[in-house]
Formats: sequence, C-alpha cells, structure tokens
Amino acid sequence: MERNSRKVFAGVVVSTKMNKTIVVEVERKYLHPLYKKQVISHKKYHVHDEKQEAKVGDTVRIIETRPISKTKFYRLQKITVKAK
Repeated sequence: MERNSRKVFAGVVVSTKMNKTIVVEVERKYLHPLYKKQVISHKKYHVHDEKQEAKVGDTVRIIETRPISKTKFYRLQKITVKAK
C-alpha cells in the first residue's frame, strides 16, 4: 500500500475514558441504491491519542495507520473544532 493513500475521516469524539484512546463517531451519507433516498450511517472508531488532548464533543480528523492494538487502526491527525 502506498503511504499517501491512507483513509482520512472527520468525526466527533464521543468518549475519552480509555488511556491514550478516544472513540470517534464518523457520519457517512450515501444514496440508497433502490429507493434513491439519502441514508445516514454512523460508525465508531477507536483512535490513538498520544498526548490525550481531545475532549468529548471535539470535531477531529483521524488517519489510518498501522495496527496499534487489537481495536486501534487510526490515530488523531488534528482537532478541527474544539467543544464549547
């Protein structure tokens, strides 16, 4: 796999209870193939946050990386919007 072809997602932090790990919920919109209606799906990813700087409610950008643990395959790239 080429180094520049990593998946990048934007989502909202929903949990910071683990050590150096945050849970980010990513929303995806797509058109239903039969009914042609826009469908919203949500998926939660465990993300590595080395400096533990993200808080619940922050909008963050995550990037695919090597497996860090059994469930972590993404790391925090940057915090785009801080929670109020």
